[in-house]
Amino acid sequence: MRALLVTKIGKPAELGEASDPVRTAGETLLSVTAAPLNPVDVSIAGGQFFGGHPALPYVPGVEAVGRVVSSDALPVGSVVFTCLDGLGISRSGSCADFAVARDHTLVPLPEGVAAAEAAALGTAGLAAWIPLTRLAEVTPQDIVLVLGATGAVGGVAIQTARLLGAARIVGAGRSASKLADLHELGADAVVNLDSADDLDAAIVEACGGTGPTVVFDSLWGLPALAALKAAAVGARVLHLGQSCAAEVAIPSGLVRGKSLKIFGYTTLNVAAQDVAAAYQQLITELKRGRIRMDVTTVPLASAARAWERQQAGPGAKLVICP
Repeated sequence: MRALLVTKIGKPAELGEASDPVRTAGETLLSVTAAPLNPVDVSIAGGQFFGGHPALPYVPGVEAVGRVVSSDALPVGSVVFTCLDGLGISRSGSCADFAVARDHTLVPLPEGVAAAEAAALGTAGLAAWIPLTRLAEVTPQDIVLVLGATGAVGGVAIQTARLLGAARIVGAGRSASKLADLHELGADAVVNLDSADDLDAAIVEACGGTGPTVVFDSLWGLPALAALKAAAVGARVLHLGQSCAAEVAIPSGLVRGKSLKIFGYTTLNVAAQDVAAAYQQLITELKRGRIRMDVTTVPLASAARAWERQQAGPGAKLVICP
């Protein structure tokens, strides 16, 4: 089969040929319809992911929408979403003509849902939906600040906060053009991380003169520090990534003095049944038109160029469609 292949850690993935995967008991063989590229894929291939990487060479891709080719769990031809349980992390993943998924990770998709959008709402959507609904438990009294709001995860976070009825939503990012688009997703105000001279003061102003009660952070680094300085007493902080920096010095007194509640999050630590339930909620909102995901589809033949684009910062949600 055709496959995007990582042959050496730190080397860009390239298009090649791989043996067709063979399913075993408890697994389903899928003909891949849509396989998103995610920052975690690049992190794994670069040797920077805390969970390691599959044996080389391997196929990247931690999620997919596909059609069932062979299964003991679902009828042939069923359209399903799958993610996690080692896919693209400890074993070959989804950026290929075919992939093998564990039966307990399969979520059947309803008719009328576009495969590329449904696939893109997996890793990116779950990373926003689960922590905001189940960890922070956003309420209509909350002021929500989304750091990294111009990315795919941040965009879903803003829409999720709006669905949960947050009193005010602020998006922070670096792309001026994309920041302007956040109002359509539900943001009440935006903060440009590159142009603010006093970032914590700019955050307070955007939040309406008070600090955010929920901070959604996929950046870390100085933006996260500024958000913590601006945060309200008792704020819940959801930390998901380090797109800005891997380390930042946070004074102990800042955490203690404000009684901050900091939650580290990765979907890898969420039970499969809870992931499936959350994903079904996302797809329901997608069908209702209350959550959207803008995607750029790429044929598998162009997957190597898409990988290079993902490494450089794609500026769009890239989905490989074999």
